[in-house]
Amino acid sequence: MSWVEHAIFWHVYPLGFTGAPHTAEPDEPVVHRLKHLEGWLDYLIELGCNGLQLGPVFASRTHGYDTVDHLAVDPRLGDDADFDRLIGACRERGIRVLLDGVFNHVARDFRPAAWLRRQGAEPATFEGHRALVVLDHDSEAVREHVTTVMNHWLDRGADGWRLDAAYAVPPEFWRAVLPAVRERHPEAWIVGEVIHGLEYRERAGLDAVTQYELWKAIWSSLNDGNLFELAWALGRHSPDTLTFVGNHDVTRIASRLTNPAHLGHALAVLFTVAGVPSVYYGDEQAFRGVKEDRAGGDDAVRPAFPGSPAELAPFGAEVLRTHQRLIGLRRRFPWLARAETTVAHLTNRAIALRAEHDGQVVVALLNIDDAPYRFPAVEPGVRVAESSHRPDHDPYVLGAQAWTVVARTHE
Repeated sequence: MSWVEHAIFWHVYPLGFTGAPHTAEPDEPVVHRLKHLEGWLDYLIELGCNGLQLGPVFASRTHGYDTVDHLAVDPRLGDDADFDRLIGACRERGIRVLLDGVFNHVARDFRPAAWLRRQGAEPATFEGHRALVVLDHDSEAVREHVTTVMNHWLDRGADGWRLDAAYAVPPEFWRAVLPAVRERHPEAWIVGEVIHGLEYRERAGLDAVTQYELWKAIWSSLNDGNLFELAWALGRHSPDTLTFVGNHDVTRIASRLTNPAHLGHALAVLFTVAGVPSVYYGDEQAFRGVKEDRAGGDDAVRPAFPGSPAELAPFGAEVLRTHQRLIGLRRRFPWLARAETTVAHLTNRAIALRAEHDGQVVVALLNIDDAPYRFPAVEPGVRVAESSHRPDHDPYVLGAQAWTVVARTHE
């Protein structure tokens, strides 16, 4: 297994996390806000993670996705020395770092303007956002620039890239760019953001893609009491994915779920299916926030964090412990990253997810009904590994709104 298959990321949106202003003013002095993140690295470890997934850290006009300079740290966050120090602090703790590469679109005043795709006399815009203009991915100069940028920050100590809006980039572009990156950094992990389907990964030559299909199926099936939707999505699931129940672009899982009791069910799925899990900062503390389709509509899901973990409100303690227990389970069974998950039992409100790899088996049992439920014994010789309730002697008897993970291993 490579380092990636042992990775569990804590995903941070740095501009929000550090309380940076929404807009970068011209010629503003550098403010060393990246230091704020260093004080949370031990918290990341205590959560059980070993990876830091960073949102945009490069110079931009506003939210980080309107880049003006891919080779400079955003002055609202710091400078090269701050970046190097953060990387060094991560290295000391064995934390891998995934950067956000915004290579589909840039700010309108990005230079050189010759690198922008045109629609007549005007630069082409990204999904109707006038402030975001699209790079010309047919340009050899753009390909060389992206290759240079990716290698530059990997040289500086990053371990991989999340490619923002990869779905909007012709897959042939990545096929042209990535060989030179992989030659120099063969262990770098390259994951592309896709919204629909997983086929783009192979077409573009990426290591993984974001798993939005599973994200949607998790919360939707729990809200609707229709676990057949989850079963359908798992039939299309692949280990070559970045999995999540929350990120910087979506309503927080604690706000999305109709019944708060279902948060544990969502997490039990996340940490027992294949892929590379990512926890969005604050989700482990039951933070709430609704994304809205308006100017400033992302602010609620991209908040500032306090100066230290000691300043967090106590209401999130139970959800934090649930994350720690399930991440601990994932650590005990790291083979889950490559496991094949099949649906061993299914009703509208009860599901048994059987994950197997090399003769080892983990079964996640979810009961989202208001009454207890008895599952058939889909796997003999199992023991309870984690549970949301005190199970009876029979591990296949679940209380109302309960989840349990049972395991049979070589141990």
